[in-house]
Amino acid sequence: MQQAHPHWGAEALWQQLEPLLPGLSVEVLARAESTNTVLLERARMLAGTPCAAITRPGELDNAGPAPGEPTPLGRRNADVQPCLLVAELQTRGRGRLGRDWVSSDGASLTFSLALPLAPADWSGLSLAVGLAMAEALDPQPDGAAAAPRLMLKWPNDLWLVDHPTQPGLGRKLGGILIETVTVGQRRMCVVGVGLNVLPQPVPDLPQGYACLQEIQPEITAPAALAQVAAPLVRALLKFQAEGFAPLIGAYARRDLLLGQPVTTTLAALPAGVAEGVDARGALRVRCGEVHSIVSGEVSVRLGGGSV
Repeated sequence: MQQAHPHWGAEALWQQLEPLLPGLSVEVLARAESTNTVLLERARMLAGTPCAAITRPGELDNAGPAPGEPTPLGRRNADVQPCLLVAELQTRGRGRLGRDWVSSDGASLTFSLALPLAPADWSGLSLAVGLAMAEALDPQPDGAAAAPRLMLKWPNDLWLVDHPTQPGLGRKLGGILIETVTVGQRRMCVVGVGLNVLPQPVPDLPQGYACLQEIQPEITAPAALAQVAAPLVRALLKFQAEGFAPLIGAYARRDLLLGQPVTTTLAALPAGVAEGVDARGALRVRCGEVHSIVSGEVSVRLGGGSV
């Protein structure tokens, strides 16, 4: 028997989000290789530059097209319309550093949000996105004594902590991949999100497997999207206006690496102790003195363990 498609409430999502992102479209695909790839290719085609470079915020030099530079093929800036694209099944999901993202139909939430973005500094964007997701899915009242269950592993992963008093012990629940491409005189930002919603068979993962059902027993993929969509949009707009610095305190409360021994792929900094992040979202690692690490192509692990 063919599996029934879930009800995503696209119309309700559009009504909620369009006032925040005028011109937004909401689309649901039954199947896609990668929602990020679909939106990036659309942006390239709109720009008339199918070979335009795709970059991640950690690789940006903040240099966009020169003011007044003609847009390719005479296109207008209005062509960069925002889009929320959901794939019920994503067959070739991509994570950071080219890693695969495993997902299953009905058990995962995979979506991407594309929008024109122009922050003064792109540094810390993935941390701001992760924080918005964690706070939407695992809200903590002001002054709450209990530690949050959803933590953030720098720079772009959500982890479910099994023992709040031992924050280094947890399992990966979700990941974020942010990519950008220039369209005319603006930069299109594509924020890709993958969340484990229900239990599913996965290959052996060194970081373990966690799903939202462990903290929200009745959760579904459409319900999870409804929880995170508006907070994500608001976080992106706030980041564009204010950057990462105002979020340092909130991020620290969910910082999985804070105070933990870590190893890195940097030859000059193989190991140390994580001491939080700075105002630009760089990871501070003490090894004799404190070093600041920007995301780029750096991988950081807890102790000698899982990515």
